[in-house]
Amino acid sequence: MGETWATLGVDLHLETGGDASRHGVRKGLTDALRQAVRGGRLAPGTRLPSSRSLAVDLGIARNTVADAYADLVAEGWLTARQGSGTRVAERVVTPPVRPAPPRRTGGTPTYNLTPGSPDLASFPRAEWLKAARRALAAAPHSALGYADPRGRVELRTALAGYLARARGVHADPDRIVVTAGFVHALAVMGRVLRARGEREVTVESYGLDLHWNLLHHAGLRTVPLAFDALGTDVSRLGPGSAKAVLLTPAHQFPMGVPLHPDRRAAAVDWARREGGVIIEDDYDGEFRYDRQPVGALQGLDPEHVIYLGTASKSLAPGLRLGWMVLPSALHAEVLAEKEAAGASCGVLDQLTLAEFITSGAYDRHVRAARLRYRRRRDQLVEAVAGRAPEVRATGIAAGLHAVLQLPPGTEQSVVQAANWERLAVHGLTRFRHPLTTTPRQDALVVGYGTPAEHAWAGALGALGRALP
Repeated sequence: MGETWATLGVDLHLETGGDASRHGVRKGLTDALRQAVRGGRLAPGTRLPSSRSLAVDLGIARNTVADAYADLVAEGWLTARQGSGTRVAERVVTPPVRPAPPRRTGGTPTYNLTPGSPDLASFPRAEWLKAARRALAAAPHSALGYADPRGRVELRTALAGYLARARGVHADPDRIVVTAGFVHALAVMGRVLRARGEREVTVESYGLDLHWNLLHHAGLRTVPLAFDALGTDVSRLGPGSAKAVLLTPAHQFPMGVPLHPDRRAAAVDWARREGGVIIEDDYDGEFRYDRQPVGALQGLDPEHVIYLGTASKSLAPGLRLGWMVLPSALHAEVLAEKEAAGASCGVLDQLTLAEFITSGAYDRHVRAARLRYRRRRDQLVEAVAGRAPEVRATGIAAGLHAVLQLPPGTEQSVVQAANWERLAVHGLTRFRHPLTTTPRQDALVVGYGTPAEHAWAGALGALGRALP
C-alpha cells in the first residue's frame, strides 16, 4: 500500500508497507497503527474512526481494518467498548514533557550528548589568533610553497617535544607525519597494510564503525577481540592472527577503561614475537581526572607501535590536524602512500599549532579544559545517582564521555525517551562490532564534552528525564 494519509480525527501519515496481499495489508496497517501509538502521534484516549470509515479512507476491506483493530486490542495498544468505540489505551504511553517530531521529519535536537566532540564554544579563539599572527609573521616565504608530505618541520618539532613530555612518546621530528586528522591517518595506514599483503586487522569489540569501514574500504577485514573488565583481551593475538591490531589502550572507546598493564605488555610482546604492529589511537590521552594519565603504549616499543594522535578532542575537529609517530620500517611506505594520495594539511594551521604549543598556550588550554570536563563528569555522575540510582556510570574518570549502564532490556526505550526530550544521545549498541561475541550490555554513551556551557544544564536535565 505504501504511504497513505488516513483521517483518524486528524490527518495521520501511515506507512503501511508495499505487500498487496490481504495478510500483508493487515500486517502493514497493524504495524503502522502500533508505531503511531508508540511514537505518540496517537495520544492516549484518542478515539479511532470506525472500521468502515477507515477502510474507505485507505481503500481496503472493512474486515482487514476490523482484524487489525482486534490484534491491537489483544496486545493492549487499543481498547474497545460498546458505545464508546475504539480508543488508544490510556496505559500504553505517557505524554512526553516536550514532544519532539519523529526522527524521519529531520527535526534538530535541542540538546546534544553524543560523544566525539569537545565543547566547541570553548575553543581558544583569542590565543589561537595571536599564535596565527606570530606564526605567519615568522614564517619564511618558502613555507607557502608546495608542502613537505611529512608536514611542516616547525610542527613536527613542537609535537616531538610535547608528546615526549606529556604522553611518554619516543618521537623524533623525522619520524612524525602530519595528517588531516585521525581518519586520514588510519586510511593511509590501511592502504599501506594492504599493499604489504595484509588481509585483516584485529580491532576491539567496541569502537567506531567509521574506522572499521575505512579499513574495509582499503581491502581489509576487521576481526574483533573479546572485551571484559580488564579491557580488550589480547590473549587471542597469536601466530595465526592478523599482523596489525587497532587499540585505544589509554581509554578504550567507548567503554572507558584503560588496557590492563599485563595486557599492554602482552600486546607489545606479541608484536615483537610475530613481527606485528599495534596502531595506537590516543584520541583523548590528555584528559585523565583522578590521577596522572596513562602513558602511551608507544613508549614500550617505538618500533612496533604506530602512534596516532589528533587535535580533534583537545582543540576542535574542524582544524583537521593529526599526526603519526612511525616505526622506522614503515616511514618510507607511509610517506609514499600519503604523497600518492595528494592529501596535505594547511600550512598556516600547522604553523599556528606549532606556535600554540611552543608558546605554552596549548598546555594552558588543556589544563583549563581538563578542569571543565572533570566538573561536568562529576555533575553527570551526581545527577544520575540522584535521578536514577539503578543506572551506574562506569569507566575511569577520563576523556569526554561516560558510559551509563542501564537495567537490562531498556537501552532502546531510553534512547526513544531521550528523543522525546529533544536530546541526541547514543546507545552502546551503536558501537558494537557486528562480529563480536562479547555479551551485549544495555548502556548509554554520554558525550558530556559536547554541549556548550550555556546548554550543559539543560542537556543534563533532559537526560535525567529520559532515564528509567
